[in-house]
Amino acid sequence: MAGIKALVALSFSGALGLTLLLLGCALQHFGQYWPMFVLIFYILSPIPNLIAKRHADDTESSNACRELAYFLTTGIVVSAYGLPIVLARTSVIKWGACGLVMGGNSVIFLTILGFFLTFGRGDDFSWEQW
Repeated sequence: MAGIKALVALSFSGALGLTLLLLGCALQHFGQYWPMFVLIFYILSPIPNLIAKRHADDTESSNACRELAYFLTTGIVVSAYGLPIVLARTSVIKWGACGLVMGGNSVIFLTILGFFLTFGRGDDFSWEQW
């Protein structure tokens, strides 16, 4: 039952993060949909860790594959925070939209982290059964 509660909490936080992202784009005051490109970073961020987890020899020690995956994931996450800042500095979007998108980024990336912490342990209730 704890897994179902975690799944409901993660889906609620994901919906909250996407709502913040959409508010940063769709409000009439802001009116620019350029921040929606951070969706690409949301999709790309778990991929290096999934590949490294598949190719890792053991789960306890660190290896070069896992460290490279952490490095690439960090670059993707930093890029997701940097894109709205660059768009706001070049006056493509307004700073209010930048703040909403960065708030949405924080919520979405914490949701992704929570998903892997909850369902990626390899116990009897894992994400692989979904």
